[in-house]
Amino acid sequence: MSSKSVIVFIIFVVNAFLGMAQTEINYSPKALEKVLQKQGLTDFKAIKELTVPNNQVLTTGINGKYFLITENNKIAYIYIGRVNSCRGGGCKAQPVFMENRESEYFDYFILFNKDKTVLEIKVFNYQATHGHEITAKGWLKQFVGYNGTKQLKVDKNIDAISGATISVYAITADVENKTALLKEVMQ
Repeated sequence: MSSKSVIVFIIFVVNAFLGMAQTEINYSPKALEKVLQKQGLTDFKAIKELTVPNNQVLTTGINGKYFLITENNKIAYIYIGRVNSCRGGGCKAQPVFMENRESEYFDYFILFNKDKTVLEIKVFNYQATHGHEITAKGWLKQFVGYNGTKQLKVDKNIDAISGATISVYAITADVENKTALLKEVMQ
């Protein structure tokens, strides 16, 4: 192998590795600020991070943070987190809860009301090669009103999307999981 070939190979490997490396989650996305303002919440100093007990972090695979908003007698909760999914063709259509440097991912937030019911959900950083259809507002609206009293099932009460199977299952499981965890933490 020539030295040029070796250099090209090294550059390829380094670029591939950097492409797989995940950045930190942005806990203050501009999209969230717009959603909060639309809900009449503008005092961002009234937002405080909630602490999730370590045993729940380990058993639920949380990869994000919960926040509490108290402003003008309004109470709301926010979950901002990351969902790791598999590289296309790399695994079965199941959510990957724990951080995995070789997985693709997307970052999203859920805005809950004081009753811990989903008000809005938005994917704000989609870093996967397939499944970007889950970022559509119309598709995400089906989670609005979810309060954890029923199980979310793809093809039953959540629409499947051809070509986005892994992402659909991943976000569905994560919304169900994070809603249940919020209810448990805030009891």
